[in-house]
Amino acid sequence: ASPRMESLPEAVLIRILAAIPAVDLVLACRLVCCQWKNLVDGAALWILKCQQEGLTGAESQEDAENWQNFYFLSKKRKNLIKNPCGEEDLQHWGEVENGGDGWKIEELPGDFGTEFPSEEVHKYFVTSFEWCRKAQVIDLRAEGYWEELMDTTQPKIVVRDWYAGRSDAGCLYELCVKLLSGNEDVLAEYKSETIAIPQDNDANWTEISHTFSNYGPGVRFVHFEHGGQDTLFWKGWYGVRVTNSSVMVEP
Repeated sequence: ASPRMESLPEAVLIRILAAIPAVDLVLACRLVCCQWKNLVDGAALWILKCQQEGLTGAESQEDAENWQNFYFLSKKRKNLIKNPCGEEDLQHWGEVENGGDGWKIEELPGDFGTEFPSEEVHKYFVTSFEWCRKAQVIDLRAEGYWEELMDTTQPKIVVRDWYAGRSDAGCLYELCVKLLSGNEDVLAEYKSETIAIPQDNDANWTEISHTFSNYGPGVRFVHFEHGGQDTLFWKGWYGVRVTNSSVMVEP
């Protein structure tokens, strides 16, 4: 008779299991038997998977269970904001406020503007002579961040945005991000001050960022909103420019 799986040395079994997709390990392999459950819940298997796939940084994790979460969070890591740079016009941006002549999308660097620090970004959104705002709501469950992960691990949620003025006009910029419960109660909030850029500015792009951590259980949505206007009330699009917005759940 062929040797049974149970008689395999644990190190060999771990190598076999490491070849199986992570979701199947958690949803199916854990249920096979006590030994498999312990391996899937232990650190060694996930350390091996992290090593095999070049995911580094988990070495600082003290407790074993974090290796599994570190693996999942690293694999899923991506910008959850859709259409961050205006490549799809205003698609995916809701609750739009179109003050003045409203939002417009322009090609970088734009009139009286400067190039963006990253070559991947080609366009930006620009505001007008009254407040223009736009928002996006991220459904964390739909993006694959399950409830226990959000409630227990509470992974960092890192928010970034980029803004710039044009060198011949002054403008205002604001960012507001809220973490919402399933009932859309606000569980945590970050609101920038109203940032004023003077009329004679260098038009350089500035990054603004905020990290949410230890925000408590129950977070299911991220509500991202930003906007601005010019301060000279010139017709057209002389207000703040924004692009490359991101919301990332970090391991």
